[in-house]
Amino acid sequence: MRIVILTTLTSHHLAFVRSLAQSHPIEKVILETSLPRAPFPVAHPFEEKRDNHEWETWFGGQRPGMEEFAEAACFESTNDPECVNMLSRMSPDVMVSFGTGKLGPGVLKVCPTGAVNLHGGDPERYRGLDSHLWGIYHRDPSSLITTLHRLNDHLDDGEIIQSKPIILPSDSELFELRRYNTEACVELVQDALTSFSESKAFNSAPQTKIGRYYSFMPAVLKDLCSKRFSSFVKSMA
Repeated sequence: MRIVILTTLTSHHLAFVRSLAQSHPIEKVILETSLPRAPFPVAHPFEEKRDNHEWETWFGGQRPGMEEFAEAACFESTNDPECVNMLSRMSPDVMVSFGTGKLGPGVLKVCPTGAVNLHGGDPERYRGLDSHLWGIYHRDPSSLITTLHRLNDHLDDGEIIQSKPIILPSDSELFELRRYNTEACVELVQDALTSFSESKAFNSAPQTKIGRYYSFMPAVLKDLCSKRFSSFVKSMA
């Protein structure tokens, strides 16, 4: 089974690839180096704390490169013709997208039945960006799940393979959320790949409704989410 991961070079994506490579050999990791930026302030102090926490928790404070865990190639966009040509030559059985921009038809044609995406949240309610934060903003405890779904021509609209709740300790802080979400993502994909290796297909079901699209969360609202998170997590207990 030829597996390709489409992602970016961040602490949590490195941790994801490292964990997945321990159970399933990865043919190639495609690293997207250029992503859209918000036209308004979005940075928040919890994000720096989050990054430091992840580097320390997963890598002992070191910052390894992706090549330490899998063969990698960098492109500004996964939709670049050079990237599409490389993927076509590899002819993967499965492509897992985690944190890239929207994949175009050229990429999807490479692997029409095995292209899947990890979405942080419930795509039937929260599509797009910062889905977990928007769920917190809307005081929606049930939004703290992560979802593996098929990729199609519409953003976060593909058939759902499986969703999994994010298990959070009652004393969690917001900077820890991405860590626990990443661990849930690893489990989701490991289970799905095991099933795919046996049946050569993903079992999935259509989404029942189209979730609202959300863009970048502004910094001022992240401040609100950060303050609200503690009581939010306790309400889930």
